[in-house]
Amino acid sequence: HARLAAAIAHVGALPAIQLGHAGRKGSRGAPWSDGPSDPVWACGAPSAVPMGAFATPSAMTAGQIEDMIDAFAATARRAVRAGYRMIELHGAHGYLLHQFLSPVANRRDDAWGGDFAGRTKALLDVTRAVKAAIPPDVSLWVRLSHTDWIEGGWTTAETVRLSALLKDMGVEAIDVSSGGIEAAKIPVGPGYQVPGAEAVRQATGMLVAAVGMITEPTQAQAILAEGKADLVLLARAMLRDPYWPVQAAVTLGRLDAVRAPPQYDRGWSALGRIAMDRDIARAMPPV
Repeated sequence: HARLAAAIAHVGALPAIQLGHAGRKGSRGAPWSDGPSDPVWACGAPSAVPMGAFATPSAMTAGQIEDMIDAFAATARRAVRAGYRMIELHGAHGYLLHQFLSPVANRRDDAWGGDFAGRTKALLDVTRAVKAAIPPDVSLWVRLSHTDWIEGGWTTAETVRLSALLKDMGVEAIDVSSGGIEAAKIPVGPGYQVPGAEAVRQATGMLVAAVGMITEPTQAQAILAEGKADLVLLARAMLRDPYWPVQAAVTLGRLDAVRAPPQYDRGWSALGRIAMDRDIARAMPPV
């Protein structure tokens, strides 16, 4: 990790890492393999409630939850030693911290469950421990599913309320996604999760990242220009086309904002700029 973080920093990017735990979604066969999907080891979760056809997890004891909080803090310290300058806690998509948040997965009746204060306690305690474990100049983000898309599940209003608490704890940004706690009917479409990001931004005034089916440069730019989010994060669009930022620079007329590796400098020189614009526009149609 130290070698990786150093390589990222060397080219002028910010080394960042996401910390999370799968909880009841852990110990499964890789979704891209043909291997068995039976659990390889026993999983822990807030409650002994399985997700769909997944194996039933064991309910974590209070001691195990405290150990989990300590483990997140220890992981954050290792990340800083490795050279990462931004840490994101994964509290979305049905993974362990989200499992504590959602009534769909959290049926506890102790300090770690029940009402909003109980269900948010694990994530808040992890955030507090991680914040204390890292230097002030290391940025801390939290990823949240703003809604479960399930009646009786985690809601956008709760996400806004939690985000305000996280802001007070020194979290710099909320990465707003949705779903993942259980199968749900989700109105998937271009930018379908942006309203959740906008709700958090308007209510808390903190930095917010929008994600989810944001695939076109003009679409991403409009989200920022309209004040619905402060950042747009890309995943699948970049997996499909690793040159997406170059295409965006061409589309938005911002080639000056893109730097090429030295090995590609010949194609990015001032003499080749006009030809490059034409070639990229022809060879890279929108995905």
